[in-house]
Amino acid sequence: MKKQLLIVDGYNMIGAWPELVQLKKKELLEDARDALLHRLSNYAKYEGLEIIVVFDAQLVPGIQQNYRKYQLSVVFTKEDETADSYIERITGEYNSLTTQVTVATSDLAEQWVVFSKGALRTSANELYKAILKTEDYIQKDVTDRHFDNYRRNSPWDEQQLSKLADKLQAMMDEKE
Repeated sequence: MKKQLLIVDGYNMIGAWPELVQLKKKELLEDARDALLHRLSNYAKYEGLEIIVVFDAQLVPGIQQNYRKYQLSVVFTKEDETADSYIERITGEYNSLTTQVTVATSDLAEQWVVFSKGALRTSANELYKAILKTEDYIQKDVTDRHFDNYRRNSPWDEQQLSKLADKLQAMMDEKE
C-alpha cells in the first residue's frame, strides 16, 4: 500500500474553516495557525498520514523556515515564493509509485496543477468535514475505552464475586 502524504495550504484552510476564520478576523493569526496544526496533528495520527502544512511567508515576511510541530512538517516559504508554487514543486518531488500525494486547497488553479502532476486534491471544506468525522471517531473510541475499563460500583472484590458465582452454581445443581 502506498504511503499517504497530505500537503495542506495552511492559509487556505484558515480562510475557510469557521473557527479559524473567527480567529483571523480577531487578528489572532498565530492562534489560528496553532489551532490548525493541532487539529491536523490529531487527524494525521488517527488516519496514519504524513502531513506537510505550507504557509506563505507573505503574511509573515522574512520568516522562511521548516520545522516540526505536533509531529507535522511545517513550512513557511521564502519571502518571494508563494505557498502555491512551493506546493506545486514538492508535489512533483514526492508523488511517486510508493507515495500518494493529496493536496488540500480550494484554489482551482492549484488543483489543476496538482492533478497534472498525478496527485489527488481535496478542498478546504472536504478536509474540514473529514477532520470533523475523524474527531467524532476519536471521541467514540475514547468513550468506548472508558467503558471497557469501567467496573461496576460494587462492594465485592473479584475473589468474593467468584465465590458467590460458585455458590450460585452449586445451588442450581442441587435444585436439578
